[in-house]
Formats: sequence, C-alpha cells, structure tokens
Amino acid sequence: MNAYIFPGQGAQFVGMGLDLYEKYPVAQELFEQANAILGFSITDIMFEGTAETLKETKVTQPAIFLHSVILSKVMGDAFKPNMVAGHSLGEFSALVANGTLNFEDALMLVSKRALAMQKACEITPSTMAAVLALADDVVENICAKVPGIVVAANYNCPGQLVISGDIDAVNIACEQLKEAGARRALVLPVGGAFHSPLMEPAREELAAAIENTKFSVPLCPIYQNVTTTAVTDAEAIKKNLILQLTAPVKWTQSVQNMIKDGATLFTEVGPGKVLQGLVKKIDANVNAISAEIL
Repeated sequence: MNAYIFPGQGAQFVGMGLDLYEKYPVAQELFEQANAILGFSITDIMFEGTAETLKETKVTQPAIFLHSVILSKVMGDAFKPNMVAGHSLGEFSALVANGTLNFEDALMLVSKRALAMQKACEITPSTMAAVLALADDVVENICAKVPGIVVAANYNCPGQLVISGDIDAVNIACEQLKEAGARRALVLPVGGAFHSPLMEPAREELAAAIENTKFSVPLCPIYQNVTTTAVTDAEAIKKNLILQLTAPVKWTQSVQNMIKDGATLFTEVGPGKVLQGLVKKIDANVNAISAEIL
C-alpha cells in the first residue's frame, strides 16, 4: 500500500518550487493564485529570497505547504495514496492530498496558523531542543520535574525526541538530560515552543478558523499527529487539527500504525528528505523515497 507523507517546518530551502513553476502550467497557476490569496509574492521569497526571510514562520509554513501540494498536483495520475500523514504543518498538505480540504481554504488556514503561532511566540520567550539517544519515558519524566513549562513535542523516531517550552526550562532540561545519558540535548534555532501549552493563544485563534472551514469526506485515511491512527471522519479530523498546536507530534507511533495497517512504500512529497530518513529509522524494512516528477 502507498503511504504519502508531507514534511513540516524546517524543510525549506531557497529556490524551492522554482523548477515546478518553470516547467508546469498547473504549478504556475497555483503559485500565482497563492500570491493573490496571501497578499504578497511568496514566490519571490521562495525562488530568490534570503534564507533568513524564508525562515520566518509566516513565510516558511505557506512555502512548505505550497511546495508539497503543488508537487502532488503535478504528479497527476501517478499520485495514488492509500493513506496519508503529515508532520505538524505537513498535516495540512496531507489534507489537500486526500481531498479533505481544497487548496484555497487550506492555504488560508496555513497562513492563519503561521501568523497565530508567530504571535504566540512573541508572548513568551520560548524554544525547542533535540534530544538524542534517550528513551522517551526518561525524557518525559525529567521534563515533568523541571520548573516552568517544558514538554515532549515531537516523537520523531526511536531515540530522537524534541522538547519544547520556555527558554529557562528547556535549558535546565537539556542539562539534566545530558546528565541522564543523552548523547545530545541541543537547543534548536526556532522562534518558539511549538506543540506545547505555550501555543494555547494560537490554538484558540486557529480553532475558530478551522470550525468555519468546510472539511469534506477524505478519499483515503489520514494518520493524524494527535491520535496516530487512521481517521476518515471530517469532524474528528477538525478536532485533531485544532488539538495539534498544543499536543505533541507522535510521528513514530503514526508511522508504526501505518505499517501495521499495510503501508509498504512511503513517498515523501515536498522539500527535503527528513521524513523518509525518520521512516527508515522507525522500520528499516519498509521502502521510503522522494516523490518524483517526469
């Protein structure tokens, strides 16, 4: 069975999508439509902007979404998912890919999500850190005892977990995690504490927008970050998408469930190769590749 997976923030690079724009009329049309919807030329930033500008949350999220969704459209009949999943932001790309959301509505939601998250980041100085080679429960227990807010945010693959919270709490947690035997506990260059309680203001803002958006019955199941299991009910998808902002991304568990449900080939659709690397670390026996266009 074909599982299509969609990357999240961090996969961006300058020049992303330019090849699609130049080669495919459908891509050009969707990129121009995106410029009109967003009210600024995101194509200028994606194709020839600076890495610094591209890294801003309000730009990064729509840019990655556009690259992923337009690539899936360009694939045409070759794009045949039996199941989909997205890492954090990638969940919106996955929902366009399986027909739950239309392109315009999803782009509007992604833009609102990015702006709401950026605002939430400005309220409390916060950050995230990658923790390597430590069991999940050890990381969770240490975070639970640190004063302030710090939680497990991304379960990326066995032995790779990202924590999220206020700056002081994350720094204290990193020291304690190293003492507990982590190979690395490295603060990441991100603007805030994504997938933590500090995203509550963004969650409230996005909830209203999601509730007012039409969600259709999907063509195939999505394995959502919050539940990790196959979801096909439009109302449940909405609920999980709202919860996602303050809940952890359970990527390891989602991929394990997709494999258990019959996934034999994982195709990453979008910039970078991060997710296929994680899939191989979760289960070395499955195939994981990048989406290809002719």
